[in-house]
Amino acid sequence: MASLGGNILPPDLHTKIYLAGIAVLLLVGLCYSTLLKKKEKDGENGENPSLAQSLWLFFYSCFLKPHDGDHNGNQQDALESFYKKQAGAYDATRKALLKGREDMLALAAAQLAHRAKNGEEKKRCVWVDVGGGTGWNIEAMSRFVDVSQFFDSVYLVDFSPSLCEVAQKRFERLGWKNVKVICQDARKFRLEDYEPTPEGKRASGSPMRSYFFQERPKHGGADLITMSYSLSMIPDYYSVIDSLPSLLAPNGIVGVIDFYVQSQVDVSFRNYTGGLINRHVNFFGRTFWRAWFDIDRVALEPGRRDYLEYSFGTVLNVNTRNYVLGAIPYYIWLGTHKRLSSSNLPHEIVEKVDALVTESPYLHPANHSDALSRAVERAAPEIRSKAWDAAIVNISANLPLPSFFYQNQHCRIYYDDQLKKHTQFNDEYIYAFTWEDTRVDERILKLKPDDVVLAITSAGDNILSYALQSPARIHAVDLNPTQNHLLELKVAAYSSLPYEDFWKIFGEGKHPDFRSLLVSKMSPHLSSRAFQYWLSHHHIFTKSKGGLYDTGGSKHGIRIFRWVSKVFGCRSAVKEMLESKTLNEQREIWRNKIRPALLSRLVSKFVVSQEAFLWTALGVPKNQLAIIEQDHAASEAVRGPDARAKNTRSHAIWEYMVNTLDPMVESTHIAADNPYYLVCMDGRFSPRCHPDYLAPHAHARLSRPDAFEGLRIHTDEIDEVLARLAPGTLTVAVVMDSMDWFDAGADAAAAAQIAKLNRALKVGGRVLLRSAGLRPWYLDEFERRGFVAKCVGERSPGRCIDRVNMYASCWVCTKRENLPPPTPDLESAAGPEITSLRI
Repeated sequence: MASLGGNILPPDLHTKIYLAGIAVLLLVGLCYSTLLKKKEKDGENGENPSLAQSLWLFFYSCFLKPHDGDHNGNQQDALESFYKKQAGAYDATRKALLKGREDMLALAAAQLAHRAKNGEEKKRCVWVDVGGGTGWNIEAMSRFVDVSQFFDSVYLVDFSPSLCEVAQKRFERLGWKNVKVICQDARKFRLEDYEPTPEGKRASGSPMRSYFFQERPKHGGADLITMSYSLSMIPDYYSVIDSLPSLLAPNGIVGVIDFYVQSQVDVSFRNYTGGLINRHVNFFGRTFWRAWFDIDRVALEPGRRDYLEYSFGTVLNVNTRNYVLGAIPYYIWLGTHKRLSSSNLPHEIVEKVDALVTESPYLHPANHSDALSRAVERAAPEIRSKAWDAAIVNISANLPLPSFFYQNQHCRIYYDDQLKKHTQFNDEYIYAFTWEDTRVDERILKLKPDDVVLAITSAGDNILSYALQSPARIHAVDLNPTQNHLLELKVAAYSSLPYEDFWKIFGEGKHPDFRSLLVSKMSPHLSSRAFQYWLSHHHIFTKSKGGLYDTGGSKHGIRIFRWVSKVFGCRSAVKEMLESKTLNEQREIWRNKIRPALLSRLVSKFVVSQEAFLWTALGVPKNQLAIIEQDHAASEAVRGPDARAKNTRSHAIWEYMVNTLDPMVESTHIAADNPYYLVCMDGRFSPRCHPDYLAPHAHARLSRPDAFEGLRIHTDEIDEVLARLAPGTLTVAVVMDSMDWFDAGADAAAAAQIAKLNRALKVGGRVLLRSAGLRPWYLDEFERRGFVAKCVGERSPGRCIDRVNMYASCWVCTKRENLPPPTPDLESAAGPEITSLRI
């Protein structure tokens, strides 16, 4: 037997099979290619190849066929070398590869529809599809708008004659006369060569003369420019991107979808990208996909996307993966002109948004823009928002503004999502619904049209309840970005969805078409970061089990309740309780079937009293726990003549639970009028029992175009927001139980916040707070710093403070005097120099 020599072993059976398979594949491919060539010579052009032929053409063109179009140094020849043989099969073979095109088109269509509804009337609507290929995108757009009626003109610009030929036949078949196929280098395409000028004539002169000797305009007439998987195939991408602003209308939208690879190190310091969720691609992915696509001259270097984001202002940004084909990274990006069209000077936009954030007066100059800067500086020289700080840095560096400035709605205020104070929450909200009884808040506060309210966002339910009372302004504040994402989603749903869809999402916590509604309806009303978050978490609303109210940190408490009821065999009793017709029937079920299990000492000691559970499931921090233990130690249950409890944590928590749940069950009918416990027990609200913001009349009121004009959503600490509000502008501050979180042993932090509340509030302004203590220690700090404290609710054994009954007391602290230095009178702060400006 002959030897292969040296240390080389003969191939094993698996290797032989593998090599034989490759040989057979190449042989079949060679025969198939020969057959195809013969059919072409016989007059069969292969315009509509079969699926097998299409797949083979794709494989052959991408991996086997050599590129033979480079000898002339012509990009068009190179494209033809790649596309000519597979032009007829292009659409059939790209469906699985080019994912997300429908999403990009839906997002663009939603933006156009929103702007058309809320903007000025336009005579013409124009779309330019750069690198449009076979025209698949334009036909696919018909799912979202009537292309033949919505657009006056559609221009498909591509450099491949073979693909343009397929596109031309497509639109002849569809009968769309408004679509024009332009086989041209995208760098040289000028809309004015095809669109009528304002005088009704087209630009004259040769294309060469027009290109070299006429200055390109800063704005064009295209309402929409799209690039679908074409930017990565353009060698000279800088000049193409540079040419787009001259095509784009002042309020137009650019939509791009393409492959990419990038490390988070490249972009983590940029504040204008619209969020970084899923943007990072690991080292292996970056190396593999760049090498893989480089075979077909598809360039995935990060510079293409970076230059696009630098050249325009980001409206929406999505980073995702094509999991059908090995998790290929791709992005969807929507942008607009870098310099906002609503003003000639970017600083005027910044001034206006800054005034909306800080409650400073926005002085609109009647004649001269410079007057604006001088007037605002004189009016409140020390009050500047973080949005202002970030915008000034970007403008001075010729960078786009942060994406918040390009949103259709300016309610969400800029924040740096990379700060540790925001990332500590790991992209998870704690509260899926709010635990404060809005009915009691409304009775205590009695908000008026001139009130300016600051409140903690939580799940946003209370913010929406305040909005129903139509105060002048609401500042919603939360350090957790995702809590504000939830409020944004509710506001967007009001603005874009009918009541039936709104109820399914937030009443039932589920909607099978949530993703579609998010993309095609709600997206124009969301900030880029909020949209990124909900697109990546759309399963919350679409999965068969769970739903919105089985998410967030509070889900752990709800799941523990379900687990306890299951272990103790009282799940059926819970169902009976929810179906009870009367309060007496509910009481009997609670006393005999549910209470013995839920309020057992065993559950209290080993589950509920654990510090980790209290924080994760119920949002009770250790300082608030200390207040509960302190009150328990001084209570009648421990020190009274008939003491029944020990001075331990488990006993303190058990007593607190008893004082919370027993009176609540005895005095409120859960199925009829206690939505807070209904959602805990059933995982959803009911048409009979729900928060006031879910009522049909609330939707009718808050779905009006100007319903949220006064809303500002701050992602920051309360201290930071208070420090940047103009003094003496707030009338109401609702801080919930946040004061309980301060350390009683180091009261300087609490005292500092109280001083800032005094500075921001008008004399007579009120602070509404709740506490786990009967008389919390920080009330003395309020009274030392210009407030008068009044108890407006106190829980006692057997009596409810409200329908939630979770807190021991409720207080209103009214500002009676200013702390030095005195709060300035803003009405006279501007002085006589600016009396010629109108406010």
